Amino acid sequence: MNGLSKDSVAFLTVDESGESQRIDNFLFRLLKGVPKSHVYQILRGGEVRVNKKRAKPTYRLQLGDQLRIPPIRVAEKPQAEFVPAVEFPILYEDDALLALNKPSGVAVHGGSGVSFGVIEQMRRARPQAKFLELVHRLDRETSGVLLLAKKRSALTAMHEIMREGNSDKRYYTLVLGQWRNAKQHVRLPLHKFDTPQGEKRVMVREDGQASHTIFTLLKSWPESSLPAFSLLEAQLKTGRTHQIRVHLSHLGFPIAGDDKYGDFARNRELMKQGLKRMFLHAHSISFSHPLTGEPLHITAPLPQELEKFIARLDAGVSSS
Repeated sequence: MNGLSKDSVAFLTVDESGESQRIDNFLFRLLKGVPKSHVYQILRGGEVRVNKKRAKPTYRLQLGDQLRIPPIRVAEKPQAEFVPAVEFPILYEDDALLALNKPSGVAVHGGSGVSFGVIEQMRRARPQAKFLELVHRLDRETSGVLLLAKKRSALTAMHEIMREGNSDKRYYTLVLGQWRNAKQHVRLPLHKFDTPQGEKRVMVREDGQASHTIFTLLKSWPESSLPAFSLLEAQLKTGRTHQIRVHLSHLGFPIAGDDKYGDFARNRELMKQGLKRMFLHAHSISFSHPLTGEPLHITAPLPQELEKFIARLDAGVSSS
């Protein structure tokens, strides 16, 4: 949807990238650099027309709508930083959805000191894609299944599926210590806050958001020649920021390699043993396809570096 000019009227046809979006939000995205107050001014003044008629800010665009945009002075964009085109390993793809296997150490999107992430690199790799948006997020150090939507209708439907709790997201994680229960429900409210250094953090607090994780013990290595470890499957019943990490840390079972909520002294030892990342991997997601209703179960294999560390534990290899 190009063709905007500061000197002349522009006419646009709404495609899938704008379908079902409120016109005010559509214009905010289209007219970057223009104050929101001015966007509302031209909407309320009838300068923006949809199919030759006035439109309220709450109007939801339909596929094929004809938009008239008045001449607008848009702030000059700073020169964009180079974003490499990267195609990440694809786990599933159709016309509506794309599931990829995100590696550890890669942010899902730019921001907070990160110039670009998975979504920006995928858009650069697929310049022909009319629409490509993140369905959900993974922490930078977490690997595994990451869903992207290729249609706005799929994106809004997936958000509804997740909001209603109709998806099943599961993670593998290795924790420090001897986990006792075969299955354990953890319901601890989580509160987000900023550190004095401006970092986003999460803590368990009574007035926090309700949060629920189900942990299943898969394997354990009791303390003998090595400190104790436990391999867990974590099933998310809610999707709060850093939920698995904070729930486990609060219970006294920090995730191996967690640089925010973990045991920092032990993490240094683990690096010598070959674990140079956080052991948290989004291994599967299940849901009904947002457009067809077909049951989908998408899995991502455990990365090689995590498999190798498990093999070291099985062999009883220590760093000493």
